[in-house]
Amino acid sequence: GLLAGASLMLAPATHAADPIKIGFSMAETGGLAVNGKAALLTMQIWEADTNAKGGLLGRPVKLIHYDDQSNPATVPGIYTKLLDVDKVDLVVGGYATAMLAPALPVIMQHDMAFLGLMGLAVNSEFHYPKYFAMIPSGPDPKTALSEGFFNLAMAKNPKPTTVAIVAADAEFSKNAADGARDNAKKAGLKIVYDKSYPGSTTDCAPIVRAVQATNPDLVYIGSYPPDSVCMIRAINEVGFKPKMIGGGMVGLQATAIKAQLGPLLNGVVTFDFWQPAPALLVPGVEDVLKKYQAQAGAAGVDPVGYYMAPASYAYMQVLAAAVEGTKSLDQNKIADYLSKNTIKTVFGDIKFGKDGEWEANRILLVQFQGITGTDVDQFKDPKKTVVLDPPDLKAGELLYPYSEVKK
Repeated sequence: GLLAGASLMLAPATHAADPIKIGFSMAETGGLAVNGKAALLTMQIWEADTNAKGGLLGRPVKLIHYDDQSNPATVPGIYTKLLDVDKVDLVVGGYATAMLAPALPVIMQHDMAFLGLMGLAVNSEFHYPKYFAMIPSGPDPKTALSEGFFNLAMAKNPKPTTVAIVAADAEFSKNAADGARDNAKKAGLKIVYDKSYPGSTTDCAPIVRAVQATNPDLVYIGSYPPDSVCMIRAINEVGFKPKMIGGGMVGLQATAIKAQLGPLLNGVVTFDFWQPAPALLVPGVEDVLKKYQAQAGAAGVDPVGYYMAPASYAYMQVLAAAVEGTKSLDQNKIADYLSKNTIKTVFGDIKFGKDGEWEANRILLVQFQGITGTDVDQFKDPKKTVVLDPPDLKAGELLYPYSEVKK
């Protein structure tokens, strides 16, 4: 009798103040960590902000996360553990297409609502009704990523006639290359080179020379952080000067990588998700950036945070809106809420559509202009990272051809 009584006393008491556990994997090490760690810091800022305001449904929130090491093979095991062992109440994705795609089958088996951070067209094969994308690539994500690149190029007189498409052998870049191919065909461009390279490539000069040999007007590159650096260095080293180059280069949005490359970036164009354009300075975003920038040094992450912080904070705001809006942790109710409501966030107003993608495309195309040395502060300057597209956010002109910029 006594023993039974003692063990009962040790059993944890469950009551309303138990934390709501939110589980995810995150690229805290490996090639994607430059962005993954910035996302994690921002999510921790959201956690602190939310708990300071009394949590969700009157309960504190608690983030439970594991390092996926930027390795897709680790992801299914992490989500299985979160759901079956840690018994989390809610799940969100890690960061990046290549880490979200392998999570989805596990999420689907468990029938959970799932938000993915910056995954390009992750749900285009699965069509899972409880998936929602925190990426502004709109209803046709594959083509959306390169739309601005091709629109700007085709507005030139004389029009370019040829394009090379080169992409890393990874989920994101394959999707980006598929979209670039469609946009190139739509524009009536001749594709003179279309190949992928292993993501582990560390010497990009042979790739750049092979592309250069086909003499393209435009070069569209789909790459992840380590190979984006490798490609930019090789383009400069080889002295390759097509009329326009870049497009789908992940990593060139990260301040540490920009500072490392400095003036080698001049003239390169790529996509981005957030810059301090007046239309994107929505209520709350400057407060998030201020908190993020104050903690970035100690956390060893991107000191500016434009690329990851607004989206990563909004990511959690969206989940919180659904929990509060339904007053529940019921996955069907949460998914239903997300598919029906416009949600106000620090990343703008978000309305989800088909396959959980945004109803509207709001990807930015930027060009690096006038970068000198490696000083970090210049990457806060909208005159150095110039928004060229969409037209309503345009902050300057495309410097074209690239060979002129490189003189």
